[in-house]
Formats: sequence, C-alpha cells, structure tokens
Amino acid sequence: MAKVARLSKRVLTSSIPFSPRPHLLRHISAAAATATELEAPRPPPLRKITESPDRVKWDYRGQRLIIPLGQWNPKIAVDAYVAPNVVLAGQVIVYDGASVWNGSVLRGDLNKITVGFSSNVQEKCVLHAAWSSPTGLPANTSIERFVTIGAYSLLRSCTIEPECIIGQRSILMEGSLVETNSILEAGSVVPPGRRIPAGELWAGNPARFVRTLTHEETLEIPKLAVAINDLSRSYFSEFLPYSTVYLEVEKLKKKLGVTI
Repeated sequence: MAKVARLSKRVLTSSIPFSPRPHLLRHISAAAATATELEAPRPPPLRKITESPDRVKWDYRGQRLIIPLGQWNPKIAVDAYVAPNVVLAGQVIVYDGASVWNGSVLRGDLNKITVGFSSNVQEKCVLHAAWSSPTGLPANTSIERFVTIGAYSLLRSCTIEPECIIGQRSILMEGSLVETNSILEAGSVVPPGRRIPAGELWAGNPARFVRTLTHEETLEIPKLAVAINDLSRSYFSEFLPYSTVYLEVEKLKKKLGVTI
C-alpha cells in the first residue's frame, strides 16, 4: 500500500502545471509596463501661464454699482453713501446725506426713483416703478427727506412724504401714499392707491389704522434718520470711488520711471 501511495503522489505532482513564483510575476509585469511606456507617444508638455503684472489680486465678482439705461444714468450726491454691492439702474437719484445699504436694488427702468435728503434705504430693499399708477398720478417712487425704510422692504410706484418710518419687510404697492409724520409697522402691506394720513400709526396686511402718534413720537422720526446718517459716515470713510483707472496710472508710472 505504501508503494501505491508513493506512485499516486508522483503522478499527481507531474500532472499539475508549472506556475511561476509571485516575485517572478511582479518582475515580468513591471518589465511589460516599462516597454509599453517606451512605445506609447508622450503628450506634449503643458504650457506655463504667467500672470500679468496688472492682474487684480483680490476677489472681484464683477458687481456693477451703476447701470445706465439708454439716456438715463443714476445720479449720486457727493456726500451720499451707497454700499459697494448696491445696484442702481436707470432713473435713480440719491440726494445729499442719503444712504443706501448693502444688497439693495433700485431699478429705475420704467420710471424715476428718488431718495431724499438724509433718508436711508436699509439692507436688501427693492425699489422699482411701474409704467402707470392706478391713481392717475405719476408712477414715480418718491422718498422725501428724513425717511427710514426698513430692511427687506418692497416699494413700487409709491410716495413717502417727509419724516416717516417704514418698518422692516413692508410692501407698498402702486399709487400708495404715506403722509408726513407717519409710521408703518414691520410686515405691513399697503394696497394699491391706499393713503396713510399724517401723524398716524398703521399696521397689518392689509394695513389698517392703529392709533394717532403723540407729539414726542413724531419728534423722534427725523432723529432716527439723522442717527443712521451719522452711522453711514463711518462706512463712507472706508470706501473711495473705484474704477480701473489706477491700472492705467500704474502703467504710466512704470513707463516714465516714476517711483512715487
């Protein structure tokens, strides 16, 4: 039996095909890969791009502050503060001491928009105008002096007389009128053609009469506008009128050899 077992073991060993060892397989595959790399054409080297010395180094997103439309060009007073990311388009006038804060859009493509003396339009407000007003009056969006427009408000072809406060997220539709020394609470909606009489507090959707303002409350309205105007002075000092003219100046200085 032992002899038969030895013979069967020899037969099985001789029938198993030869298989190379693992380290031999690695050497063969590496040699084949090297031969393939030598035969394959190499791609051309990448062209190195050098930056222009006049390239702006900061993040510029192409936001345009002033957008002329046809013959209409937005006008900003010398001492008015307009935040860098505000959009003024078409027939827009920002008067002395006024301020328009970050993210607001004043679109005067259909009719004129005016922001009066020492008035302020706070963050993310949208002001635009319709072709016509249901009252038959001009469809301009007019904000008179010492008016405060709360953030996220929408004004469309409305008139706000001097010394008023419009609360945050308020909506004033076409032909609406807010008379002098009035306050509109936050989140109020003034329907088209609605008039808010002088010296009153209105609120709600649609806006309704709440009560008559006291004399002391009416005196505080212009003080708020002046306080925001004073606050805008600190922002105004941080921003200078900017354009691409400085690039031409740098080129001229380099050409003339000026080191100043």
